[in-house]
Amino acid sequence: MKKKIAVLLGGTSSERNISIKSGNSIVQSLLKSGFDAYSIDTRDYSIINLKKDKFDKAYIALHGKGGEDGSIQGVLEYLKIPYTGSGIMASAISIDKFRTKLLWKSYNLPIVPDVYIKKKNAIPLNSFTIKKILKLKFPILIKPNNQGSSIGITLVSSMKELSKAIDIAFSYNDDILIEKFIKGKEYTVTILNQKTLPTIHISTKNNFYDYNAKYKSFSTQYSCPSGLNIIQEKKLKKIAILAWNALSCKGCGRIDVILDKTNKFWLLEVNTIPGMTNRSLVPMAAKEAGISFDELVLLILNISN
Repeated sequence: MKKKIAVLLGGTSSERNISIKSGNSIVQSLLKSGFDAYSIDTRDYSIINLKKDKFDKAYIALHGKGGEDGSIQGVLEYLKIPYTGSGIMASAISIDKFRTKLLWKSYNLPIVPDVYIKKKNAIPLNSFTIKKILKLKFPILIKPNNQGSSIGITLVSSMKELSKAIDIAFSYNDDILIEKFIKGKEYTVTILNQKTLPTIHISTKNNFYDYNAKYKSFSTQYSCPSGLNIIQEKKLKKIAILAWNALSCKGCGRIDVILDKTNKFWLLEVNTIPGMTNRSLVPMAAKEAGISFDELVLLILNISN
């Protein structure tokens, strides 16, 4: 009898549209591989019904809040339905940029200097907070603490641009991160079942790899293999796997890093449910490793909680 798979997609986060694209690609692949797969939009379907509707497994293709933050993982564990990706705790921490960085720091991993601000303490900014921000030195990045896909991020070059950028970030989250902007080369490392896949170098004409560079611009270039020498590649993969394991992540995900002008790698963030669209980086890294899209989908499906 065919296994019945619920591919959870859509949802209500700001990354809804990308999630639908990812999920539909996964459904088509699973159908091709002989599974009884269904697109389940969690915005319109109560996942409590998964048990009643006799689903054997959930394939999570939800990005952002409600999919990557441990909440849906908790419901699936309560229902005793196996699911793909990281567990409750790893998901909840990984979506929280500030707490992710605290954990990485405790492992002596290289994190970008930052200032963390909660909305209730932020308006207006007190002199102590302003001093801490100025210590980072411009340019700086203002980002919501719990958003993905570079949504709500602003690059700020002077004090007069600060308050508008803070307002934008607070419109997505009640807490934000202000980070030192490190100019350098961006790389991403895919991790699949505790093994690293070939790294990808991302080059964009934008100031950084923002939402437009990710999903709209045709000038963004991806190099896989990344062009790093063997020593750098080894070093980067070691940092990535340590960062992944520090958060107890599992399944498949990505670690994003930047290489500065002094050849030092800095961790940027982790993605526990990476995109699976035609522009997505995980399928690109898998292809370089000789893994087809359909094989990748099956490998992720088989590493379930």
